[in-house]
Amino acid sequence: MTVSAYILIQTDVGRSPAVVAEISKIDGVTAAEEVMGSYDVIVRASADTLDDLTKGVVGVVQKVEGITRTLTCPVIHF
Repeated sequence: MTVSAYILIQTDVGRSPAVVAEISKIDGVTAAEEVMGSYDVIVRASADTLDDLTKGVVGVVQKVEGITRTLTCPVIHF
């Protein structure tokens, strides 16, 4: 079973298009889109394990130039 999360991202002013373009290339990212409101970009990501998700996807996303803050929301299934 794969694990997935939404990553909410704030960017520097005017950087959201470039951030979306860069993040879309990362393995494990299934969608990346610009949004309006408190956050500038929302990302859907998935991986085989939680460790792969946090280190292999979220950790890579957080290093993208132009990102000022992220909030990761893991998807849970009861």
